[in-house]
Amino acid sequence: MILAVDTSLGTAVAVVDPDGSSWSEAAAVDPLGHAEVIGDLLVQVLDDTDDAISLVVAGMGPGPFTGLRIGIATARAFALGRGIPVVPVPSHYAAALTAIESDGVDGPFAVVTDARRREVAITVFDGTDDDGIPKVVAETLLVPQAESDAHLGSIRRLDVASLSAVDLAKVGARAVAAGRELGDSEPLYLRQPDVRVPGVPKRVGS
Repeated sequence: MILAVDTSLGTAVAVVDPDGSSWSEAAAVDPLGHAEVIGDLLVQVLDDTDDAISLVVAGMGPGPFTGLRIGIATARAFALGRGIPVVPVPSHYAAALTAIESDGVDGPFAVVTDARRREVAITVFDGTDDDGIPKVVAETLLVPQAESDAHLGSIRRLDVASLSAVDLAKVGARAVAAGRELGDSEPLYLRQPDVRVPGVPKRVGS
């Protein structure tokens, strides 16, 4: 069974059967309270399934630095404690799969998520490939909100406020079955965190 964790927007976790059907899922839409809710959500979805988990899928963003790293750290810690692998999947793939398989979206479309600071993160997809994985036709970019429509032109825009951890798990499972890697171990922050290590103090002359 597969555990999926994503905190790129709100907080979403799910346990999915090997065939891709949902066993249990839980989510919170608050984009700021990841640390406060993720433990309780895990307890909800892992009831009676903890020992059966053999794979963890981690949503890698795009997303804000602080929130995104909470989900990734949780996924890695869970996997480390049980000696099972972590599969990194860019979070927009989950939104794209939902659009294609649940909402019937056809043709090119853009997944658009709030990146704060009056910016949005945009990834363009067009259907699924032979492995059932959404096809990326334009990699993720950070675009000013005011310029996003002009950037997309005639491409259909899907503004996404929450992600399905079930669909994240499905994408991860399909990638593993096909022997593919959709993302590396580095989160897709798109911008540097506000807090940085101080530089060397300036020397003051005597």
